[in-house]
Amino acid sequence: MEVIYMLIGFSLLVALIFLGLFFWAVRSGQFDDQYTPSMRVLFDKKSSDKKTNNQKHRDE
Repeated sequence: MEVIYMLIGFSLLVALIFLGLFFWAVRSGQFDDQYTPSMRVLFDKKSSDKKTNNQKHRDE
């Protein structure tokens, strides 16, 4: 029975360590997305074309 208490304590300690490492990684910018913004430029053409076409029709 004493082993179960020791294992529960050890598992809580490991879980707190991983939680601390996760928060450290989030704060240091490890999960900032650097790839998607560069790809968004490639697919943004259709929405910008619609806006420019609408503006041309309004100006005429």
